[in-house]
Parts: sequence; C-alpha cells; structure tokens
Amino acid sequence: MSFKIAIIGAGSVGFTKKLFTDILCVPEFKDIEFALTDVSEHNLGMIKAILDRIVEANNLPTKVTATTNRRKALEGARYIISCVRVGGLEAYADDIRIPLKYGIDQCVGDTICAGGILYGQRNIPVILDFCKDISAVAETGAKFLNYANPMAMNTWAAIEYGKVDTVGLCHGVQHGAEQIADVLGAKSPKELDYVCSGINHQTWFIELRLNGRPIGKDELVAAFEAHPVYSKQEKLRIDVLKRFGVYSTESNGHLSEYLPWYRKRPDEITRWIDMSDWIHGETGGYLRYSTETRNWFETEYPQFLEAASKPIDPARRSNEHASHILEALETNRVYRGHFNVKNNGVIANLPQDAIIESPGFVDRFGINMAAGITLPEACAATCMASINVQRMSVHAAIAGDIDLLKLAVLHDPLVGAVSTPEEVWQMVDEMVVAQAAWLPQYADAVPAAKERLSKSKVKTREWAGAARRSVRSIEELRAEKAALKQAG
Repeated sequence: MSFKIAIIGAGSVGFTKKLFTDILCVPEFKDIEFALTDVSEHNLGMIKAILDRIVEANNLPTKVTATTNRRKALEGARYIISCVRVGGLEAYADDIRIPLKYGIDQCVGDTICAGGILYGQRNIPVILDFCKDISAVAETGAKFLNYANPMAMNTWAAIEYGKVDTVGLCHGVQHGAEQIADVLGAKSPKELDYVCSGINHQTWFIELRLNGRPIGKDELVAAFEAHPVYSKQEKLRIDVLKRFGVYSTESNGHLSEYLPWYRKRPDEITRWIDMSDWIHGETGGYLRYSTETRNWFETEYPQFLEAASKPIDPARRSNEHASHILEALETNRVYRGHFNVKNNGVIANLPQDAIIESPGFVDRFGINMAAGITLPEACAATCMASINVQRMSVHAAIAGDIDLLKLAVLHDPLVGAVSTPEEVWQMVDEMVVAQAAWLPQYADAVPAAKERLSKSKVKTREWAGAARRSVRSIEELRAEKAALKQAG
C-alpha cells in the first residue's frame, strides 16, 4: 500500500514518534509517506531526525518529509492527524495563572473550565484553517484525526463548520479499562469487556464483564478500595463511583475540574487529590509536567536519537487508536474502539449535535458507531453541563463574540461555583487581552476589553493555588529518575 499521512503539530516529538512507530507496526504500511508540519522549525528538525533514524534502523522504504508549509504537507494526504497546542506553553501558562487570580484552581485546564474554553478559542480558527487546506489540497475524502484538546470543541468545529470527515481520538478509555482490569486481578486488560460512553473526559463504564462475568458496583468499589495504589491516588473517582454507580474514565485531577463539588473550596481540594503525580489533582499539574517534559527532551535529545536506532517491535504497539483505525480502513481488519463523533442518536439522552465519545467499529466502510445507548441519569446530567458550555464556546469562537464567550465561561460548572459574574467578565477580558496574539477573531474586542480593565474595581489576588509545585530542574529530574531506577 502507498498513501500519505500528514501530521500537523508534529513537533510534539514524543507523541509523533509513538504514532509513527505504531503505524509502521502494520506490515502493509511500510511504503507510505509521512509529511510532518509544525510552526517550529527547530522541533521539526528534531522529530525528522528521530524518524529518519527509525526508518534507517529498520531498513524501511518509508518516506519522511518535514516542512513549515502546512498546505504543502497536506497535498495529496489521505489521513491528517492533528496534535497541535496553539499558543504553546506560553498561552497555556495564562490559562492556569489568570483564573487563579479569581480563585479558580485547575489541574489541567484544557477541556472546559476557564483555561479549556480559552484554549478552544485559540484552536478553533486554526482548526478551520486546517479544514480549508484539507478540502483544497488533500486527497478527496481525506479523514481528519484530531488528537488535540479541547477534544469536543475542536471536533465540533471541524465537523460543523469545517465540513471535513473528522473523528476525535483520546486514550482515557483505554487507561481507565487498564485500571479496572488491574484492580479486579485480571492477567490482561483483554479479559475485560466493557461499554464506555459519554463525552470526552466524562466517559462512563456503564457495563463491565470480566471473562464474561458481569461486574457490579459493589465489587468494583471494594476492589478499588483494596488496591494499595489506586485507593490513595483515585479518591475522588472512587467517591464518584460510590455515588453514581459507575466508574469514570478520567483521571482524579481532571475529573475534579468537571465536578465542582470537589474543587470549589481550597481547603477541600487537598482532601480529594493525591500529590504523588501531577495527574491526580495538583494545581497546574499538567502545565508543570509539560514544561518539565519539554526541558528534559531538549537536554536529553541525544539519548532520544540514540534510542531511535532500536528495531520496531510490533508487540509494543500502543493502544492509541490512530494506527488501528488506519489498519481497519485500509485492510478491512475490523477494529473496535471509542471515538469522538457527532451524536446523531448514538446516545439517546444527550443532544443530537453534541460530540460524544462512545464505542464503534471500523472496517473498510468507515467508522460505524454502536447506537441505542442510554447513560445513567447522573452521568447524562454532568455531560449536559459541559455540552452546553462547549456549544456556546464553539459559537463564540466562530463569531468572535466576547459576550457569548463570557456567558460560556460563566456557565462552566467550576467557574460558576467559585466566581461571581463581575469576576468572570473581568477574567475573560484579562485572558483575551493576554492571549490576543492567538485570538484573531477577537481583535476588534481587545481595545474595549483593555479600557474596561483600566477602570475595573474587581479585586483579584496573587495565588499559587491549593496544591502547586514548582517546575523541577533537569538535575532534579535526573536524580529522581536515577532513584526510581535503583529502587526498581
């Protein structure tokens, strides 16, 4: 087989390498072309050198090109994969820093909450530019695979306004299933069969079977509470399991952002989170992790390049959906996964226009969703709160409507539980002004926002959050890795 895959945001070096090696685990794909594109020529150079080393080490005919000219990379592409972070860590830092001034403590802030909504405002104009180029120069009928957050907003915009065949992909379901299999004592996650449905980052394991045996709430709660690690790291998720009756896919820290009962009071936050790793609820945890990862990669790049000389091992192929979807579409080997698509009746008690995450099957005819799912009422209710925010956020981004944007942020569950309307109006003004370079649709609104900020009497505070850690130095990271290696 010979076709072209374009990866936008290929400078996300580690993730691009994973996608690349996964796809080349499919024997039929050795003759394909990868076209890498990114706004950072520096990052492009690093990732191309790594992928070239992999191709050389495995004696493959695979072609790898790299260019900052996105349209050129998309020419003739059959599949386009996006893993962009618009605004980079600079804008992301504002997504965390500015809401903290108004009492909003986020762990990740890339899906909803104040940070996720502004992230969507930065992404959506760029996503629509991608769609224009795909329609103009990619292969007819090209498929757009979006890995970038905020998943639902990006995918919603690409489908509704970009008019491109789009699917959103995430790995939260797989990670949650691995946890459940672990606590139940399964020898392999493959022993667990499940139905998981909802919206991205609020997806729910509504049916579980271990080797064909149904698993109920009480057994699952007991298994998690008995686990020596998860009982400490996933306190919030376990509490939600007890109250809702089903387990959530999302991490302890991320889930706390969508269910404001756990994160609206600073003195309560530390009760529900765990500081052993960023993902369990640390204030700005993902920002710290992303910063450390970037610094580590830049410093340790020679080691990453050397590691690329190892043979590709199909047994180590990851459970990221992309390679399995492409394999199913091209070879007709059926793949079952969980995909972000427009609802259109798949989940009976969520809106038709919402972007849902739910089970589907892929073969040469495309992605075919399993319809007729009804979520438990509590799960549907929490999803609905986010869907309404997502819809307003997408419409605000398309229109450049700062008033609608403020209403979207006001209706966010965590923001609404913490901040007053006056605080929300000022916070959004401050974020739009700070991020104006990445928000072209709000250019006309920025001068008035600056004027309002100059006259505002709403008080703010300099606050690091309830559980903030400093970015670790390279030396500290080396020492920690060495300690872990010695202990292991």
